Amino acid sequence: MIGHSAAARLWLMRGAYVGLALVIFAFRLLPLNMTPPTWAGPDLLLAITFAWALRRPDYVPALSVALVMLMADLLFQRPPGLWAALAVIATAMLKARARGLRDQTFAMEWLNVAIMIVATVLGYRLILSLAMVPQAPIGLTAIRAFMTVLVYPLAVAFSALVFGVRKAAPGEVDATGQGA
Repeated sequence: MIGHSAAARLWLMRGAYVGLALVIFAFRLLPLNMTPPTWAGPDLLLAITFAWALRRPDYVPALSVALVMLMADLLFQRPPGLWAALAVIATAMLKARARGLRDQTFAMEWLNVAIMIVATVLGYRLILSLAMVPQAPIGLTAIRAFMTVLVYPLAVAFSALVFGVRKAAPGEVDATGQGA
């Protein structure tokens, strides 16, 4: 049985993930600049989600990721559910690799995340192409994916410094009593 403080921390961090997503939504929706952007910025939400999934998989359950990403689809006028589904699949794949990557260098983790970002973006574009849905130019999509890969170390550092989301030590158990 897990302790009350461990369970409270688990739910606090799950709430922190959703709260952080809401802050990201608010900043993306604020009309800070009235001219159209000439470049595509990173997907901070995806970078944060991947960082948390690799460090503390129990903090980002699939349902939370699905709901947050679905809300992002609706707010940013993307086809509802497609990016959310791909993000949930990518997050689940990274969670499955989390234990093996725990003992690897950060460069290996970053490479795995980069591959997952590129695969998610390519899958998204392919599905939209098959459905003949209009898309942003491939150059903007590539820049967004590249920027997301570049910002990943900052997402990791931010998560560790602000929220204390770090890799579990070998032998450590998570809030559910499972090996982390």
